[in-house]
Amino acid sequence: MVKIYKICSVSAWREAEASGVYRGSADDARDGFIHFSTAAQVAETARKHFAGQKDLLLVEVDGDALGAALRWERSRNDELFPHLYGELRLGAVRGVRELPARADGSHAIPELEP
Repeated sequence: MVKIYKICSVSAWREAEASGVYRGSADDARDGFIHFSTAAQVAETARKHFAGQKDLLLVEVDGDALGAALRWERSRNDELFPHLYGELRLGAVRGVRELPARADGSHAIPELEP
């Protein structure tokens, strides 16, 4: 199983739990796909896009369960990032953890499995 990760707000995730699907953030909607990161990319994604934000969650997803809608595309630093072209069905989710903010605005990234 290929694990991929999504950082999102608690409120957005609660909405996804109520509806059964996660449709992505405003940035995801703008770009036409849901942005994910690998375990190795999460810390930089948090630093670059979520610094200073509180009430965040880290969602662990089985990338293999997403099928052809998941594409690996070049992005930051010319690295391949997982992008989901469609909604995230909650059946592919393997775990959800809090992503606590530190006093300096960074986040305490848990140890993640690739």
